[in-house]
Amino acid sequence: MNRKFTKPASMTDKPSHYCPGCGHGIVHRLVCEVIDELGVREKTVAVAPVGCAVIAYDYWDFDTLEAAHGRTPAVATGIKRVIPDRLVFTYQGDGDLAAIGTAEIIHGNRGENISVVFVNNGVYEMTGGQMAPTTLIGQTTATSQFTRRPEKEGFPIKILEMMALLPGVAYLERTSVHSPVEVLKTKKAIKRSFETQLEQKGFSMVEVLSPCPTYWGMSPVRSMERIEKEVTKQYPLGVVKPISEDS
Repeated sequence: MNRKFTKPASMTDKPSHYCPGCGHGIVHRLVCEVIDELGVREKTVAVAPVGCAVIAYDYWDFDTLEAAHGRTPAVATGIKRVIPDRLVFTYQGDGDLAAIGTAEIIHGNRGENISVVFVNNGVYEMTGGQMAPTTLIGQTTATSQFTRRPEKEGFPIKILEMMALLPGVAYLERTSVHSPVEVLKTKKAIKRSFETQLEQKGFSMVEVLSPCPTYWGMSPVRSMERIEKEVTKQYPLGVVKPISEDS
């Protein structure tokens, strides 16, 4: 049987600005596929970050706002409280969410009924490849020339494991896009997160391990291999906090 693959209705025709091998384009498409499948395109509001995904609204054919660096969860909270019948989600990188936006994401403990798509590639991309809070020990970046060392730059931050301790958080899962199987798992996790919100069960977040060939100094293929062999050891894949049967 012949199958015809087309772009999701929720995705525009604008050419991508992302570097070859970047994972953002994959995640963008997965978000659009999920929105189409749920039939909520006209009721969706996304909040875009500051970072490489700063112009996510160029690729998404649904309402999308821009927030100040790290403040996306706060903006999403305001939108959801004013128009609670909308599907409201933030799309954030590790520099946006795990650094300047740490305070905002932690206050998901209020049980805000929003969803978060957290793309973690372990480096600041847009500003030149500096060390991020999620950079691995032993990784070289523009600001850790002698590699990241615990005694100098500290340890990587595991946002999901921190959030799992908070009672106001309903669902957390970590996925990846380093293989076709993991891409499908990522789509399922994003869908589960959005469904968690639509069912009014509270705050949810999906962390997606993503490659950055440009600032990792690797080919796209090698970058995908690095996620499987190195990154997942620091950030294990799977559900970190399941949806409670009582929620």
